[in-house]
Amino acid sequence: MKVLTLPALCLVAVAAVSAPSAVSAPERPALSFPLACDPGRTCEIQHYVDRDPGSGTRDYRCGLKTYDKHTGIDIRLPDMAAQRRGVNVLAAAAGRVTRLRDGVQDISIRAPGAPPVANQECGNGVVVDHGNGWETQYCHLARGSILVKQGDNVAAGAPLARVGLSGNTEFPHLHLTVRHAGQVVDPFAPDMSNPQACAAQPGLWTPQALARMSYRAGAVLNAGFTDAQITMDDVEAGGLRPFTAASPLLIAYGRAIALLPGDEVELDLKGPDGVSLARSRAQPLQRWRAQDLLYVGKRRPATGWPRGLYIADYKVWRAGKVAVSRRVEIRL
Repeated sequence: MKVLTLPALCLVAVAAVSAPSAVSAPERPALSFPLACDPGRTCEIQHYVDRDPGSGTRDYRCGLKTYDKHTGIDIRLPDMAAQRRGVNVLAAAAGRVTRLRDGVQDISIRAPGAPPVANQECGNGVVVDHGNGWETQYCHLARGSILVKQGDNVAAGAPLARVGLSGNTEFPHLHLTVRHAGQVVDPFAPDMSNPQACAAQPGLWTPQALARMSYRAGAVLNAGFTDAQITMDDVEAGGLRPFTAASPLLIAYGRAIALLPGDEVELDLKGPDGVSLARSRAQPLQRWRAQDLLYVGKRRPATGWPRGLYIADYKVWRAGKVAVSRRVEIRL
């Protein structure tokens, strides 16, 4: 049994957040969801715009799903296996491509030998001008995947490129920044004149896009079974070895994102007879976690693995109630 946690990820922002004055509604673009994925199933929002003008952090709901000076929305894929399969980045609104960059290597900034990313933190990127001073910027695109060129007119929903791992990033995701007159705007709460206000306000998203992006403090990104002890990097890479009747170990794992201080993470692995084979409930988290991995395991009995259904229940307890959960099953 082992518990593994990582501190909050910290990516370098591409621009400083300032507080533009409110912009009249008719001038605002209507933004569609910018990725060809299903939020809550095949992708998750990892970070929002940081609205705190100082050294603290505050997302548009006065929550902690951001980091200092973060200027956009990070929509994350579950792992590199999903990235390798290819996920299209889509134009959030109609406009004209004004700037782009390609050729930056797809590699985590934590990987051994990773090149410096100074002055190219966005990695491979595309900027689309929507008129009336509005633009969207799409970062961390896969090298060689950009489908547009400077000067192209694009429709809302048009493929621009694929999600990659270029620039200042540790995981495959799209970083989307919205600007008006050169200033960062939070698309969930565009009036940033009072950054401490968390009251609801009309955002820039279409109703269809907004309905897909419910705010969730915590989500399970990965859960399953494998046959060896694992690290966070193993889970991120994807393609873990499957558990089989010949496996020397049965490992159940769960990785969650955006957990809150005080959360308690629990994982219970049960055999075909319903008896717990391995269980862990970690101590309450002392601070916000960008991602958190917990796994438990059991060695193969001398008589071999019993046939039947194995179940793992992953739960995040918050204030005495289950706030996040996932059940996974495998049958031998």
